[in-house]
Amino acid sequence: MKSQVKVSANVVETVRPAVAGEGRNPAIDAVRALFGRITTPLLPDDYLQLANPLWSARELRGRVIEVRRETEDSATLVIKPGWGFTFDYQPGQYIGIGLLVDGRWRWRSYSLTSSPHSDGAGRSRTITITVKAMPEGFLSTHLVGGVTPGTIVRLAAPQGNFVLPDPAPASVLFLTGGSGITPVMSMLRTLTRRGQIGDIVHIHSAPTESDVMFADELAQLARDHDSYRLTVRTTRSQGRLDLRQLDEVVPDWRQRQTWACGPEGMLTETEKVWQEAGLGEQLHLERFAASRAAPHGQGGTVTFGRSGKTVAADAATSVMEAGEQAGVQMPFGCRMGICQSCVVPLVEGHVRDLRTGVEHEPGTRIQTCVSAASGDCVVDV
Repeated sequence: MKSQVKVSANVVETVRPAVAGEGRNPAIDAVRALFGRITTPLLPDDYLQLANPLWSARELRGRVIEVRRETEDSATLVIKPGWGFTFDYQPGQYIGIGLLVDGRWRWRSYSLTSSPHSDGAGRSRTITITVKAMPEGFLSTHLVGGVTPGTIVRLAAPQGNFVLPDPAPASVLFLTGGSGITPVMSMLRTLTRRGQIGDIVHIHSAPTESDVMFADELAQLARDHDSYRLTVRTTRSQGRLDLRQLDEVVPDWRQRQTWACGPEGMLTETEKVWQEAGLGEQLHLERFAASRAAPHGQGGTVTFGRSGKTVAADAATSVMEAGEQAGVQMPFGCRMGICQSCVVPLVEGHVRDLRTGVEHEPGTRIQTCVSAASGDCVVDV
């Protein structure tokens, strides 16, 4: 770990001394600058980064190779991962991505839309995520409209249980809405690569035809494979799909393994219909956000014990969000209270579960992504 330096209010401004002949020969200046960096106190990881920004022994990194527009408000990012990344993730999993914006690392999780592979022979050593810019989403908007090729990002290893087994079930139903198509796109691309496009019914909903991500690729897939039956529903003109009338659209839906991903309302209705039919084990859901209870209380001051940083947070701000606002590098995964990657000890005080309202006592371990301060508290980060 690099040493941290505290700066007081009395700052002494230093000026680098001039070097004789500097600026006359760019090649010599470049060599001089390299030696200057090499002779400063660096850790082994820093030497690796001088040679290649993707070489890091401490964290996963990647370089944005291409930003490809999908719709007016969505884009696919092609990323070349660096050391430590394995390409044998499962289709449907998501990945964490950190982007340096205005001096702060902003983190979010996005579904991988690329097809995994366990060997690199003859395959691109890249991954893709497809991001929809959300009005309230600072990072999503920046990723879609503000990232340039060559940008270095931080990565968190792929994870998640919304995955397609190998081999795939004999009959499958995909229910997707909006950007909920992204994890299913990885599944479809993987099945295509494996030559396993079997009996698949896919119902996708989007506001208009122009809002359908991967529209051309999906249409081509339907033309190439008679067993892949695609129905695109434009909700502004056709309204939302009434799952109570699913028998009319997919008469054999009860016999199919179903993967559903989309808006919360759609998923809640899907879960209810499948449970009422006694088919809960055949339904696989992916939610992009945690369901939260109404906030109550005044929040409090959150102290991060290891870093020594403190921040005031209201009752609706998670401990994870508070830490990131304070510049603390927080452990994270799904950011929805599912994967347990963000669990840390609560040293002092109380926090409240944002989903259930239950308060956690000192000495317990808490999920920082779905816990908020309930008074002053200290966490072991």
